[in-house]
Amino acid sequence: MIRVGGMTPLTSIDFPGRLAAVLFLQGCPWRCGYCHNPELLPARADIGLAWEQVEAFLQRRRGLLDAVVFSGGEPTSQATLADALARVRELGYQTGLHTGGMYPQRLHALLPQLDWIGLDIKAPDEDYDRITTRRGSAGPVRRSLDAILHSGVDFECRTTWHPGLFSLESLHRLGRDLHARGVRHWAVQACREEGHPPPRLDAGEQAQLGGGFERFEFRAG
Repeated sequence: MIRVGGMTPLTSIDFPGRLAAVLFLQGCPWRCGYCHNPELLPARADIGLAWEQVEAFLQRRRGLLDAVVFSGGEPTSQATLADALARVRELGYQTGLHTGGMYPQRLHALLPQLDWIGLDIKAPDEDYDRITTRRGSAGPVRRSLDAILHSGVDFECRTTWHPGLFSLESLHRLGRDLHARGVRHWAVQACREEGHPPPRLDAGEQAQLGGGFERFEFRAG
């Protein structure tokens, strides 16, 4: 039914306010240098879990878990994601999605089946292609954000950052752009990449970055 590379059976941080399982789906068209799940990048890698195993687990956890989050890799790269979302909802779970937003038309079609979305915003537009190593990668993400903003589905934008990726000034500019477009929840995640110490932002810097957002978080670890 769908290519599942792995699963986290219980988490309280991947869907705000919910106890969730996370399914990591195979395949991603981008090649970000700091990717923490490189084994999920090939779309045709060996499947870690058959869907029958996933569904049996979810059947046993009914009443104990609130939600299932589809992550990756890039989950919207799989055509059968809509079927998997429908089945999860039939089992009584809420549904979440972690996505880079590179397939806006597919995402738009999935919105009625989603309760929460974490949208990765990699960088300001001018830095996108360098980070993803794919041309024209910023445009689809902007269209995905537009679709989410108009959908009414609860969401957050999150940006993985260290100064080696793009400057702190650019990070501030990105925050202003997201706020101006109507984003209310933004998280900046410290990038842990070999050769770069994890960035730190003092309280004053965090206050400046988060100004105007209903919720802002700097995730240092």
